[in-house]
Amino acid sequence: MFKSWAHDWVIVKKLVCTKVNGKLIWQTAVIATTTATATTTGQKFTFVAEVWADNWFALYINGVLVGQDSVSIKTEKSFNAEKISFTASYPFVIGMVTKDFIQNDTGLEYIGSGRQQIGDGGFIAQFTNTSTGKVVAYTSKAWRGYVIHQAPLNVSCEKSKTPTTECKSRIQAEPSGWSQKTFDDSKWSFASVYTKEAVGVKDGYNDINWSSQAQLIWSSDLKIDNTVLWRSTVN
Repeated sequence: MFKSWAHDWVIVKKLVCTKVNGKLIWQTAVIATTTATATTTGQKFTFVAEVWADNWFALYINGVLVGQDSVSIKTEKSFNAEKISFTASYPFVIGMVTKDFIQNDTGLEYIGSGRQQIGDGGFIAQFTNTSTGKVVAYTSKAWRGYVIHQAPLNVSCEKSKTPTTECKSRIQAEPSGWSQKTFDDSKWSFASVYTKEAVGVKDGYNDINWSSQAQLIWSSDLKIDNTVLWRSTVN
């Protein structure tokens, strides 16, 4: 097995033999201190993912789907928090699909009503090692994202009476193997961080005791970017 290192204090000692009044005496002596603690790579741990999304998400670990939002993306105003348990060994790759609710490819919601509008996205997540109780990963500007659904590209169609013909969109397929450990995400964009007010957090958000380091993120456009893929590596 290989060993990785996490920050903590370790004292290294050795036995030292000295002669006192003709007698051999063995004593321990500190020979070094370090700020590293060995953890064994390959050992399985149980983690709990806590996620709040506007409006829907799916969670992959090393390319395997381990859970998703229990409320369908087809549900209007689907705001809720989820807790998902999974096992993994360090290092592992988090992959997430996040979707804002849209009625169709126009990118609008409440079509045909007085509330017809462009919605907005946003999500937050944290991952806790149940063995230690420590949050080992959380959403931040370091996450990499890739937008695969954008609409409407022409925001002037927001109040159109015929949005299905007027609103323009840009839709891409998911890149092959995007959630796998070996996928190269170096060309993906870093996340943008948003305030609670900008996202408009609501039902379920306050049910989670969020780490102060966990941040609400999305792509660079909360409104036009409707589906975003995400990746983050936990070492």
